[in-house]
Amino acid sequence: MSRNLSRMPRNVPVLARWLALLLPLALLGGALGSQFIGGLVPCEMCVWQRWPHLAAIIVAALAFFVRGRRQVAALVLLAALLIAVSGAIGVYHAGAEYHWWQGITECTAAPRQGSPMEMLTQALRAPIVRCDVAQWTMFGISLAGYNAIFSLGGAVLIALLATRKAVR
Repeated sequence: MSRNLSRMPRNVPVLARWLALLLPLALLGGALGSQFIGGLVPCEMCVWQRWPHLAAIIVAALAFFVRGRRQVAALVLLAALLIAVSGAIGVYHAGAEYHWWQGITECTAAPRQGSPMEMLTQALRAPIVRCDVAQWTMFGISLAGYNAIFSLGGAVLIALLATRKAVR
């Protein structure tokens, strides 16, 4: 048993630091890859999910340049919070895609009835890609759903690792 403990990382927050950096990098890279390589056009809420990941990457990268354990832990926890924010947006977006609730009106509302000129004006102002229709799914889960799962699960794991005492 003591032999297994000696193989565990001595400074667990190092793992938290790497996860806080690599998880949003991977998720943001996947989103950009699906856009530029896969040809998927992001809707408004898709783009919203990217901003917290970008901020988390910056904050997590800063955690590699500070020395104090408390400062590192604070930056890693802030990165985890930002990753969780992206996951929360992903939950909201996936819920709109699955029609569990109404999404934001500008992104999901059908044009109102009216004169042909009013309908044309509304159609021109409407987003090209609707937020309440998943462009891609795997096993019934959309990209927003996967972002929610990985972001929220990863944020919890990062927070647990960042607050854990180093194994001696």
